Amino acid sequence: MQLLSRSKRFYLLSFLKHDLKASVTVFFVALPLCLGVAMASNTPVISGLIAGIIGGLIIPVISRSQLSVSGPAAGLTAICAAAITQLGSLDAFFLSVSIAGLLQVLLGVFRLGGFTQFIPSAVIKGMLTAIGVILISKQIPPLIGYDKPDFWSNELFNIITLDHAFSNIKSLFQHSSNGPLLISAACFLVLYIWKRFAVTIIPSSFVVVAFGVLFAWILQYSPVFRLHPDQLVHIPADVVSSIG
Repeated sequence: MQLLSRSKRFYLLSFLKHDLKASVTVFFVALPLCLGVAMASNTPVISGLIAGIIGGLIIPVISRSQLSVSGPAAGLTAICAAAITQLGSLDAFFLSVSIAGLLQVLLGVFRLGGFTQFIPSAVIKGMLTAIGVILISKQIPPLIGYDKPDFWSNELFNIITLDHAFSNIKSLFQHSSNGPLLISAACFLVLYIWKRFAVTIIPSSFVVVAFGVLFAWILQYSPVFRLHPDQLVHIPADVVSSIG
């Protein structure tokens, strides 16, 4: 008697070959994204982790959709930060998010999701493109270890427009760090080598993230290349107490 039927063996092999690799890739993309969205929205870092757990584990079980994508969205960072400021407190913001989630549940219960077909595809594509541009542009200052908030509006813009270009190049050099630049260059090199020569069964994102974390930990012992405290993500030691 066979332990698994032919169809179950097929799905098991398909999971090991495709889904497992994809899930590892999604995890290593979603985890930094959850932390980054929480930090960019001026909310506690733990709130990003909770949102990622709910969106990645609980919502798919409830919706029973094989292709559902849920969790913190980078495009909502500006909206969240403005809403928290306007509402006056983080608790009021969480309450409004809960009410919005309840409305989404009601829309699903009453089968009212079809109204999204009236939204032009150009709006969705434009929004996704804008989110991609924002994500890429926001990563460049941390990539070079720049520690001032006016990289695009002041430093780089003045250099391109030749407005006191030499003084701004000097300021750009002074406010950049060696450690993040070295880690970024090494990660790009590992990504290129892994995609070109290594086994494809292990996702390149997993290798790059693991290498970047290990390399950053090693550089903490170097007085020249060590990362500054504000260049690291700080998670509370007692996560449970921060939830309440």
